[in-house]
Amino acid sequence: MLRSETRILTTHAGSLPRPRELIQLYAERARGAPIDPATIEQAGRAALRWVVPKQLESGIDIGNNGEQQREAFFLYVQRRMSGFGGSWNRRSFADMTRYPAYAAMTLAQAEATEHVSLRGALPKAIGEVRYLDRRLVEAECADFGDVLTEVDAGFAQPFMTAPSPGIIAAAMLNAYYDTEDAYLAALGEALRVEYETIVRHNYVLQIDAPDLAMERHITYQDRPLADFLGFAERVIATINAALANVPREQVRLHVCWGNYQGPHDCDVPLRDILPVLKQARVGALVLPFANPRHAHEYRVLDELQEGQLVVAGVIDTVTNYIEHPEVVADRLEQIARVLDDPCRLIAGTDCGFDTSAGRGLVAEDVVWAKLRALNEGARIASARLGMNRS
Repeated sequence: MLRSETRILTTHAGSLPRPRELIQLYAERARGAPIDPATIEQAGRAALRWVVPKQLESGIDIGNNGEQQREAFFLYVQRRMSGFGGSWNRRSFADMTRYPAYAAMTLAQAEATEHVSLRGALPKAIGEVRYLDRRLVEAECADFGDVLTEVDAGFAQPFMTAPSPGIIAAAMLNAYYDTEDAYLAALGEALRVEYETIVRHNYVLQIDAPDLAMERHITYQDRPLADFLGFAERVIATINAALANVPREQVRLHVCWGNYQGPHDCDVPLRDILPVLKQARVGALVLPFANPRHAHEYRVLDELQEGQLVVAGVIDTVTNYIEHPEVVADRLEQIARVLDDPCRLIAGTDCGFDTSAGRGLVAEDVVWAKLRALNEGARIASARLGMNRS
């Protein structure tokens, strides 16, 4: 994984805007409509060829495929793994329960858009979970590689995402295994295929694990903090086992409190979960600090493992404000001072811009403007921190 040796590098958290026609296809398939797989594959590849140059034009150093060939950051596994079927509705966020007027407004906004839901009619585990065909993830990696060879000047380093076993266990209800531990173990073994394949293609692996923070105010909202931390520790142990054959410096772990524009006043503090996150066998943590509920929590980063990198979210992914580059630079400078080494810092976004197809809250043209502001802010911060930009 690249360090910011001569300047602060820029990246993002994975998902990027999808073309409207691709969102429509994913939404119709999620509702059960008979969509020709070849049609979705063709649209996904076309979107991939569109999204890679858009990142490069915006100044992104460490970019990816924008998750264009997936309908959502974890739901796609139901087509790559056995054992999923049926449906259930996931529990609401605790802050939605606390603020019913906000909940009603959010529901009305969601109903007015074509999207793939991450809460309603989700599949369950109703049989043995195992990876069905490695060729599916191989093809996604190869498609990304093909596009990278087509561009004149590619990324300084490419990455690809895969979900944490914890978010699947929490969002895709266990209706088969005797225990949660058995379900997590099966998911970990299945995800091992994705983790190892991504790294074998020379991509940095980003594991998306909102469960390590967000489940505190969903599944565990009525239970003691210790119960949630126990869940998080079991997830980290499962991730570490799945990464047994992957060098830690090739992995970054993305943790967040949910990519939605809400009160977030039921979120667990970063300080409470950091001791658990430090157990992860990864080279970098991807954390949100543009979110106004968590912008102050960079102060605890001095407790990280020595040398561990931080991808700091300094761009908000749920508002259409375009952060001023000076604001971005100020945020990066504050974090660099706590880390005591700007080479450990990479500038990023709080989360993805379209983690589930159609649910993005930021207009597509504004997304690219935000990423340009990220690049400019990183340039300013690099100069102020005395780094020699190449």
